[in-house]
Amino acid sequence: MANAVQPIKRKELWGHPVGLYILFFTEMWERFSYYGMRGILTLYIATSATAIDPGLGWSNKDAIWLYGWYTMLVYVASIPGGWIADKFLGQKKTVMLGGLLLCFGHGILAVPQDWAFFTGLILIILGVGGLKPNISTMVGGLYREGDIRRDSGFTIFYIGINIGAFLASISVGLVAYYYGWHYGFGLAGIGMLLGQIVFMGGQKYLKGVGEYVGGKDSVDPEVAKRPLTKIEKDRVVVLLISFLIVVVFWGAFEQAGGLMNLYTDAKVDRTTGLNWLMEIPAAVFQSLNAGYIIIFGTLVAGFWASRKRKGKESSSLFKMAIGTIIMGLGYVFMMFASQEASAVPFGKAAMIWIFLAYLFHTLGELCTSPVALSFITKLAPLKYASIMMGIYFAATGFGNKLAGTIGESSQLEPYSGEMTAPKELVFNYSQRDTIEIKTKGGIKDFYDYPINLDKNFSIKSEVYPTGDGLVFKDLQSGETINNLFSISDESESQLRDYLNEHSVTQQNPYHAKLMFEKDKDAAQISENTGDGKNYGVSFVIDEEQSNQEYKIFSFLVIFTVAFGLLLLLFLKKLKKLTHGAEEAERDMGEDEEEAQVDAH
Repeated sequence: MANAVQPIKRKELWGHPVGLYILFFTEMWERFSYYGMRGILTLYIATSATAIDPGLGWSNKDAIWLYGWYTMLVYVASIPGGWIADKFLGQKKTVMLGGLLLCFGHGILAVPQDWAFFTGLILIILGVGGLKPNISTMVGGLYREGDIRRDSGFTIFYIGINIGAFLASISVGLVAYYYGWHYGFGLAGIGMLLGQIVFMGGQKYLKGVGEYVGGKDSVDPEVAKRPLTKIEKDRVVVLLISFLIVVVFWGAFEQAGGLMNLYTDAKVDRTTGLNWLMEIPAAVFQSLNAGYIIIFGTLVAGFWASRKRKGKESSSLFKMAIGTIIMGLGYVFMMFASQEASAVPFGKAAMIWIFLAYLFHTLGELCTSPVALSFITKLAPLKYASIMMGIYFAATGFGNKLAGTIGESSQLEPYSGEMTAPKELVFNYSQRDTIEIKTKGGIKDFYDYPINLDKNFSIKSEVYPTGDGLVFKDLQSGETINNLFSISDESESQLRDYLNEHSVTQQNPYHAKLMFEKDKDAAQISENTGDGKNYGVSFVIDEEQSNQEYKIFSFLVIFTVAFGLLLLLFLKKLKKLTHGAEEAERDMGEDEEEAQVDAH
């Protein structure tokens, strides 16, 4: 072709184009900003607007609602982001534009105003939509067709994502806690600014990558005008089917931030025995996934590359099926954890189950997610490369929404009521403790009963039906505590029916952790601090909740493993539709690329 631009010989570092590391650090800092901001988002929304460090003052339910829509729209915005790149700007310019929008969005979030918060969210959604699908497509553009290094390149790129997530999960949360929400948002914004600087400074290593396919710098400027061939159409069909795998995979995997997080907080023994760290915060376990990826990312990529060189089955669809199965098997360990925790009332499971579950989830992710990114760059028609990547990330967003639905089904609707006893009576069933209070002078410690500081507290109790009523007994003292609170007639009727249905008696009681929570608005009136009034009561039956969680863990195992096996069953038929896109993959180092450039 007379108008074709000659392939570019790329400088390499550690066996990969230097441009990969430019994109690596760009994405690492972008993900730092995204996960850092996301980690404090719901906390900020739900914090009272009249607190010392004020938030928006929304209810928890409304905060989760906004969070769900935000995380979904961030990924769905990848579709218009990919379309703009394919039709108008090209991937490189769209990434540049998306990065600038993200810098402005995160910067505006640091302004303590409501208008700034919502404006910042909108700019971040648009920015991620422009950057996320296109920077991933650019990674594939660094490698020639048939280069076996492409999958391992995406794994290295994927490690960058998780280094950013790992750093953000620790640093942004700590800054927000000790210095304020908007300092946390500001730190996330600094991360994005660093990523933008890296991308702008590394342009010389990205020549010929991510250009507009109809532009003069495109390898084939005429490609935008040609209709799709039969082979290209078949490959698009395979990609669309693979996006169904993406929805299923992330629908199961993304329990980490919801069900897994809640379970770790409530039912895992997180004590360490170390004087300087007696109990590990539940949120810290969220860093396990990113940590495992950093450790095992290159090992998993090397394993699959070795299989490929030996001529063994290692197609992307095969890897994705195996990854889905491995990830699903991780929930077997959560089933073991559930059994261990429910063996005794208010029991705790060992931390080892969480470590093993996240290990399997991570190994499954490494076989699926970076491979899916690479697979798209192999099969997507050049003129639709970015929009196909955008559809992939939209599928990820739908998977996140599915994960939320599954997670919600694992949590029972609590029975509710209100505290009716004076606070002096409550002293008999609670203990003094050191309580951290955030004041204008910083964090201060107070040693007192929680109710004297308007803090929440809990009482573990036995519960069983008797006649037409219910009996609650303090688990520690054995005293009846019905006089502390009352529950609605509807809650009492439902609970009594449930207990009778399961043959619960005084000799064989069920158990409930009664949560006493101060009304948020009442807690803001300083004159009434410690009055012991305006406390609501809520609880679920421990045995019922444990059984529900075990069912969900079992469902996730069965569903993901069955889906993976079904994919393996149709593997040969699906591979035919790829028309050998991966069969000719081989090692293609610097010497071979130089020879191919000279041939042109």
